[in-house]
Amino acid sequence: MAVGEVRPGYELWRPNRQKAGSVTTKFVIVLLLLATAAIAGLITIGGWSLLKGGSGMGLVCAIYAILYAFFAFLVARWSRGILPLTAALSMILAIFCAVGASSWFERDKAGFDEAVLPSSVLGTLVVILGLLQIVLIVAAFYGFSQEWHVEEERPIGSGENYGAGAAPSGGSPQPA
Repeated sequence: MAVGEVRPGYELWRPNRQKAGSVTTKFVIVLLLLATAAIAGLITIGGWSLLKGGSGMGLVCAIYAILYAFFAFLVARWSRGILPLTAALSMILAIFCAVGASSWFERDKAGFDEAVLPSSVLGTLVVILGLLQIVLIVAAFYGFSQEWHVEEERPIGSGENYGAGAAPSGGSPQPA
């Protein structure tokens, strides 16, 4: 039988995706990814006039916002493989935030151009984004360790009672 095919009369079951901890972790990761996308988008829009300069960080920030929204979609569909990539990109973004946050607060002197949002607000958003990345890294690794990818075959129609403690053919459940 080929890989990925199921025997007749059986269905694939992913038991780790039904656990309350896995569902909660997935929700938290999606929420963190969407928050990252929203804050990165806000920084991009609010500071575009300053970010589009020679460094091109405006484009990088916009790409991060789009990628993280896409990653949230993938995680919502139980894609476990995107979590290590999320953690790696979050580490890079956290480094960008750590390096660049102070420069936003130093723009309160005379002679600096101002963006759509005040520089102190953008600096605060960058600090929040950096801290959010640390939390996202931890959540992504925790979600990756929950093995959302594990699949088992079970007879069709056996429902959620199949497995440990299930009732043997028509009898009452076995005591633990």
